[in-house]
Amino acid sequence: MGLERGPEKWETVSGKIMLNKETTMEPIWAVGLMTGTVLDGNIDVALIKTDGERIEDFGTYRLMPYPPSIRSLLEETLTEARAWNFVGPEPAIFHTAEEALTRAQSAAVKELVEGYGMTMADIGVVGFHGQTVLHRAPQVGRLGQTRQLGDGELMHALLGTKVAYDFRSADMRAGGQGAPLAAVYHTALMRGAGANGEVAVLNLGGVANITWWDGADNVVAFDTGPANAPLNDFIKSKGLGEMDRDGALGGAGKVDEARLAKLLQHPYLTKPYPKSLDRFDFGAAMADGLDAEDGAALLTAFTAGAVGKALDLLPSRPKKLVVSGGGRHNPTMMAMLTSRAGVEVVQAESLGWSGDAVEAECFAFLAVRVLRGLPISFPSTTGAPRPMQGGKLAG
Repeated sequence: MGLERGPEKWETVSGKIMLNKETTMEPIWAVGLMTGTVLDGNIDVALIKTDGERIEDFGTYRLMPYPPSIRSLLEETLTEARAWNFVGPEPAIFHTAEEALTRAQSAAVKELVEGYGMTMADIGVVGFHGQTVLHRAPQVGRLGQTRQLGDGELMHALLGTKVAYDFRSADMRAGGQGAPLAAVYHTALMRGAGANGEVAVLNLGGVANITWWDGADNVVAFDTGPANAPLNDFIKSKGLGEMDRDGALGGAGKVDEARLAKLLQHPYLTKPYPKSLDRFDFGAAMADGLDAEDGAALLTAFTAGAVGKALDLLPSRPKKLVVSGGGRHNPTMMAMLTSRAGVEVVQAESLGWSGDAVEAECFAFLAVRVLRGLPISFPSTTGAPRPMQGGKLAG
């Protein structure tokens, strides 16, 4: 599916995303990869055609499972990363996991491209986000730190294509949050759909993040709170599978409103943006002592309530949320967003987007921006001191 392209392009003035009336590059085919912190055992792979400003063609998207051995390895790696906590040498398992996931994701790229009837020679760049194993937001007097596992040079050697990777580090070294990075892509999507400040994009992954755009030159983005991570961890702890499938448990449970109200007093939820979260900043322990149904209901309601508080922080409160990510498949979560966040919610598909593909597409889009030397993060999205280029380029 294509979008109309015009001569405009995104530029930055005083940290805002602006329009300029020239373009310097023809759109190219790019592949984006994303594996979220929710660790669902899958690799999101997307192919789009873009110049890093507009999307000319949403090519294709696939969800490709990791081999079970790699999933187990990554779960062990996350546990060791939390124990390490950026102190001392990195755990040895990082190197093992990095090579394994890089090889698996390289194979997924090749399978997607060839399955679409193309070859790697047709691909201008691959955007390789890697696996986040630890993310610590900056504090007063202390820079933040982040670690994504992913060997861009190895992927380049395996695929023979330019690879953009390590998208977050430069932003954090400059004092930014390193997240969220999807804002510039969400904004391009909203522009293509003719959206404005009454509409915002909410992504429900392991963590939830929002992008608001006023329809002109002001973009705001930040992590609102948890999304699927604590809920999934809680369901796993009960031995009931990997997630609250179809929101069935949460829908059957009763929300402890007093407990929820106390949880919603967490200072993060009213802290001014820019701000970001690690996958474990809000955990399944919020539901300790509850049965599966009531615990799932509480955690789902907390995600929705946190989004409501986030909407109150925006320059103007949007009337509608366009929802992407795995959480939109949970009808209980979507219903609670309406009732508890006080906003109309619609699936990303209602605007012609693929809600499962948005994050992977984003890193294809960002890879082209890296290739062009365009900024990928901004003062109003990550708190960086200026519009920041980011990412490393292999090849």
